[in-house]
Amino acid sequence: MASRVSLKSRGKEGKGSKGSDEKSTAQCLKEWSTWTMKKAKVITHYGFIPLVIIIGMNSDPKPQLYQFLSPV
Repeated sequence: MASRVSLKSRGKEGKGSKGSDEKSTAQCLKEWSTWTMKKAKVITHYGFIPLVIIIGMNSDPKPQLYQFLSPV
């Protein structure tokens, strides 16, 4: 069994190449922004409660950790 290799041609390098460069730049920007938003979502999800605890521990009057976490 022979494996098939497909080669994609890029077309002519002339006036039309600028449009494909802009497409690839737009595609890279879209991929980068999607990746960034996914990472920001994870960071926000796991960092929100520790951030609230840290801000609460640095307030006046300073509570102990068990006082801060207890519901009463």
